[in-house]
Amino acid sequence: MKILRLFLIPFSLIYGGILLLRHFLYDKGLFKSTSFNKPVIVVGNLIVGGAGKTPMTEYLIRLLSTKYKLATLSRGYGRNTKGYLVVETNSVATETGDEPLQFKKKFPSITVADCENRVTGLAKLMPDHEVFILDDAFQHRALKAGISILLFDFNSLYETKFLLPSGNYRDLFSRRRRADIIVVTKSPVALSERDRKQAIEKLDLKKNNSIFFSSISYASPVALSASVPTYDGADQKKIIAISGIANPTPFLEYLKGVGKLIDSIIFPDHHQFSNKDIRNIVKIWKGFHQEAILITTEKDAMRLQQPDLLPLLEELPLYYIPIHTVFHQDDEKRFNELINGEVSNILQNNDKTIKKN
Repeated sequence: MKILRLFLIPFSLIYGGILLLRHFLYDKGLFKSTSFNKPVIVVGNLIVGGAGKTPMTEYLIRLLSTKYKLATLSRGYGRNTKGYLVVETNSVATETGDEPLQFKKKFPSITVADCENRVTGLAKLMPDHEVFILDDAFQHRALKAGISILLFDFNSLYETKFLLPSGNYRDLFSRRRRADIIVVTKSPVALSERDRKQAIEKLDLKKNNSIFFSSISYASPVALSASVPTYDGADQKKIIAISGIANPTPFLEYLKGVGKLIDSIIFPDHHQFSNKDIRNIVKIWKGFHQEAILITTEKDAMRLQQPDLLPLLEELPLYYIPIHTVFHQDDEKRFNELINGEVSNILQNNDKTIKKN
């Protein structure tokens, strides 16, 4: 693998040159960036793979949706539709993508929409909403965000920072300094002051960058269907894991502490499950004499709840685990105050502009 990465370095240099040119053209105004006069919060990362964008987006929804008329806008990765689409609670993941469907099912009172072109999508949402959260849009330079939140997986700070295809970075590491807020996600639950200082040194940020640390909290497993009994964690159960997310390692490590992980069935990120996949999962489960339970991620659960798959899943003791963002120490209070303050300031400035006009 290391030899292959070395071979790919020239391609990474070419990719880096393209990124430098692209950012230069946007910075100089040769490529157009559109801004809006309402709070547009962008959540993103620089690395291919999971940095915790979905639980961070859900944290922001919980923080803001009770105060403002809120909408989320996603690209809708993995969907078989195109263009602007409003997600409903009875939508299916093949039409919407798994993350938008998850947002809508968990927060039915907010508006959830998909659109590859974020500017077009925002323009449609703008008249009827006050605050907007965009999932995975940090690289979308055609849009100028009001508040940009950049996420870094704690462990990624200690890895090499090569661009694709020799590394995992899809954007330049220097772009971190353009973010308004940095959140180091998936930090150790018992984060020491030394670890905190070392992570900040690795980021090498400017003084005006606000930095926060968070961890992932796992909730109790939830039955995928009503026919499955409520999860009882009183005894150590045999577990078969099912995962189709970018980085399943933290999920699998967590399951090892929940019970006895006897098998892991891993699919690519945003994998659309087929009847053949489910039949194979059933076969594996029966191979363990039907003694194990199956646990998947919440995002995978969205893609498993396809009408044609549900009859095949009925006999399986299948559960999913919701996850939440939890900030460290006093970071939660500081983060909430910062977001609430910035949103309020943007809305107040918008009101003043409207009155002047």
